[in-house]
Amino acid sequence: MGELIVIRHGQTEWSLSGRHAGRTDVALTKAGETAARALAPRLAHRRLVAVFSSPLSRAMRTAELAGLTGAKPDPDLLEWDYGGYEGLTAEQIREARPGWDLWRDGVIPGDAHPGEELAQVAARTDAVLDRIRPLLSEGDVAVVAHGHLARVLTVRWLGLDASASRLLGHPHPGSLSLLATEDGQPIISAWNVP
Repeated sequence: MGELIVIRHGQTEWSLSGRHAGRTDVALTKAGETAARALAPRLAHRRLVAVFSSPLSRAMRTAELAGLTGAKPDPDLLEWDYGGYEGLTAEQIREARPGWDLWRDGVIPGDAHPGEELAQVAARTDAVLDRIRPLLSEGDVAVVAHGHLARVLTVRWLGLDASASRLLGHPHPGSLSLLATEDGQPIISAWNVP
């Protein structure tokens, strides 16, 4: 049985400053490109049967630099649509909404971005997992996505409610995590590996 390799895209100016970049297409920084290239040796020995990526350029470019040729864009791997919080930091959001917590309170609609509820993000990750699970009998599958999406995907892999995503640390840009099975049970075999 193969492993599901979950890769967070490399650093962007927005990830560096803590801004919520859901659907805004932000380019990788030089450091983000370097981190993506550094993933290539870790992935070179893998028997990958499929590679899927968020269609945003920061994810597709990470896949390319990491040597993951033929990555198929998958809109279900887009980051959470942060709605009216797009481009804001958590601190800025809490100035207007004290005590705000993404996992508990969600987002508000925005002009350019309607926003998503956590259940909608979970439904997208469930659809991704439904497509990937059959492929794992043939080898490893890699996905290149985003921080919050990766957390939701992981807890859904484990069979947990999407709200359990708050229990996982935010994956660093340009890191990878490994999801596998052990004795028939889904597990996290590595998390947030640079």
